[in-house]
Amino acid sequence: MPTQPARRPRPASPASSASPTADADLKPVPRAQHAPRSRVTPSARLSPQEVAESVRDGMFPNDRATRALGVEILAIGPGSATASMAVRDDMLNGHDICHGGLITTLADSTFAFACNSYNELTVASGFAVDFLAPARLGDTLTARCVEVSRSGRTGVYDVEVVNQRGERVAVFRGRSYTVKGKPAVGA
Repeated sequence: MPTQPARRPRPASPASSASPTADADLKPVPRAQHAPRSRVTPSARLSPQEVAESVRDGMFPNDRATRALGVEILAIGPGSATASMAVRDDMLNGHDICHGGLITTLADSTFAFACNSYNELTVASGFAVDFLAPARLGDTLTARCVEVSRSGRTGVYDVEVVNQRGERVAVFRGRSYTVKGKPAVGA
């Protein structure tokens, strides 16, 4: 255990010299008495999983688009996320299938939670989506996002969207850009 440097005594003020505990303020405060750190700021005290969960808990209440679609974040981890959405009547296009833009939004939201899971503000720099099968009224879509690559300020993430029968509905590849020095949530 490293030794601590000797502390210099503070000059006595009139109020402290009369106090029998004047020297007590020279002692360090035990760690347990410090205020706890915010749960949304990554630190050595939080595991990567706890950081990801804190980001989810901080982002979701402010993500009005994701909430408006009824998306639920089912799981999150460092560089990954899983979300689901039930296909409602107001999500159907003129062919009575789920609008592709809404399937894309589910994939994009899942991508957003995955790439922000390190609590570094990260935005999409682009994406590509391919629709493989239609989603229909009453289907429950599940999007699973995994990190493919993360280097410097850029990342690549793949999202697979399946229905409740496990049939692939869409695949999505997102490219991310991390803003230097800004947390995704908290300050």
